[in-house]
Amino acid sequence: MADAIIVEGVRKRFGEKVALDGLDLAVERGTVHGVLGPNGAGKTTAVRVLTTLLRADEGRVEVAGCDVRRRPDAVRRRIGLLGQHAAVDEELSGRQNLDMFGRLHHLGARHARVRADELLERFGLMDTGHKAVRRYSGGMRRRLDLAASLVTDPEVLFLDEPTTGLDPRGRAEVWDSVRSLVGGGTTVLLTTQYLEEADQLADRMSVIDEGRVVAEGTADDLKGKLGGDRIDVVVRDVAQLARTAGLLPRGATVDEDRRMVSAPVTDRMEALTGVVRALRDAGIDAEDVALRRPTLDEVFLSLTGRTGRTERTERIKGAV
Repeated sequence: MADAIIVEGVRKRFGEKVALDGLDLAVERGTVHGVLGPNGAGKTTAVRVLTTLLRADEGRVEVAGCDVRRRPDAVRRRIGLLGQHAAVDEELSGRQNLDMFGRLHHLGARHARVRADELLERFGLMDTGHKAVRRYSGGMRRRLDLAASLVTDPEVLFLDEPTTGLDPRGRAEVWDSVRSLVGGGTTVLLTTQYLEEADQLADRMSVIDEGRVVAEGTADDLKGKLGGDRIDVVVRDVAQLARTAGLLPRGATVDEDRRMVSAPVTDRMEALTGVVRALRDAGIDAEDVALRRPTLDEVFLSLTGRTGRTERTERIKGAV
């Protein structure tokens, strides 16, 4: 399958600050590719370079078969961009917003109206298309934003943290819309700090830190970097955490707030029975013992030394 996005050795500096430091990336057509990274990793800078909003200092970038440096106008005709902040007019209705975007893209009055109705139907907004956007919920507004980015039916769509600030229902609505797009053949590059979002949507992921890719692959590939399965033991008494950690395989970590010890294991069933037996023999009262796959949060922390953004972690503010 041909790549819709090719990035080779891209560098970008802002004065003394290096935002991109030899970034390499390849995104297959018709897939969702997640780009993960902590605050300041270079995610938004990369999107701006790929969408012709910034010029790289070095390196090669090709999007939808066009060189970004040599043919920026051709790239713009083939892409859509949904940024972190809403681009729609809250005083206009949903239909008026889409009609306006169509005319701005030179579709012509009749074609713009037809395209607006097509997109309202596609994103489940037909019944509310006549209402002012200020009366939309957060999820509806973001779906309208997404519809506006598709007015020209782009080959490649860039989503830069598309669900920032949305509640769980709003995020789920946007996720459903993204899945529908990919089912129709659109290539999506998604930057996000919601690790659950990447796990839900991305076919492949690239973790970037300090302007370069530090790991890439499927979610299972990345989770496998932590050694396969993990075993979690939740104890009743926090004073027993240290003793419990000594009974688990090497590499155990302790979470005092959750009264939990976690460790990597290889043989699932042997590890489970062995740990249960060891806890019983040591007289340690465990509330729960469970096997699980590593989370992307743990992968993120292992690769970057910082936690990602999930429902339970502090929101990482800002982006380069």
